[in-house]
Amino acid sequence: MRRACSRAPGDGNVAAIHVALVANPESGLNTDRAALEAELRSAGAEVVCFDLDQLDDARAWGVDRLVVAGGDGMLGPAAEAAQAAGVPFALIPTGTANDFARGMGLSLDLAEACRVAVRGQRTRTLDLARMDGRPFVNTASVGLSANAADRAVPLKRVIGRFAYMFGAVWAGFVESPVPCRVTCNGDELFAGKAWQVIVANSGRFGAGSSVEEADPGDGLLDATVVPAGSRVKLPRYAYAMRRGRISSAGQARHGQGCHVHLEVRKDEPYNVDGEVSCHGSADFRVERAAARIVLG
Repeated sequence: MRRACSRAPGDGNVAAIHVALVANPESGLNTDRAALEAELRSAGAEVVCFDLDQLDDARAWGVDRLVVAGGDGMLGPAAEAAQAAGVPFALIPTGTANDFARGMGLSLDLAEACRVAVRGQRTRTLDLARMDGRPFVNTASVGLSANAADRAVPLKRVIGRFAYMFGAVWAGFVESPVPCRVTCNGDELFAGKAWQVIVANSGRFGAGSSVEEADPGDGLLDATVVPAGSRVKLPRYAYAMRRGRISSAGQARHGQGCHVHLEVRKDEPYNVDGEVSCHGSADFRVERAAARIVLG
């Protein structure tokens, strides 16, 4: 539920910044919203808090910026809300993997992240990707990545970001390839069975893996397919993912476009910015320069 603004300590020389704080209490090591409020006030902000299901209310509150505390799964909705409100958004990374924050060079220290969220002046314009309308910032994928993320869920609070690596190894041993067809701007990129299909905007995923060709400011999506083959080659692909070179590894296929179409079975598991859900065939599109994020 929305709470009234918390006033920043008085300082006649520094104008208060009005921020809307949306925190995910289930993110990472259980985000403490009271502690976040205190840090934001200490940095000079007047704060009004919202729950996860109140992003629409937050964007209508007339704030200077939207501050989101959570993991990668919060990024798409936050960017969309900030876009609609016409204000930049700031990320306080409290998730398990924090792939986007690490890729952007954002501080993982709570106090420093709050200071930047309030006082940071350097922003970057980001594209916003959509999967049948659902917003995301990093990647959406089917195959081993989705299965690995699903298997990692019960382990996150025990071994943190290493849960994704454990889930990936487990999935590599037991999961089967996914029948699919992928097109980029209408041209067929791949048809057959694949270990993994990745549609990337920023290209960060899996607690340290990446598609280095993906640039969240170029107005393009990057589609990468790892064709099915011997399981003994999977460690080589996994290593390439950790190095950011999956697009050119082995028999991998890579394409770019502002429109990617993925045909898969009904209710195929997807990993969308770290959140696992089931969906059928999907259209992916990108909105260029859709949102601004505060970096420093």
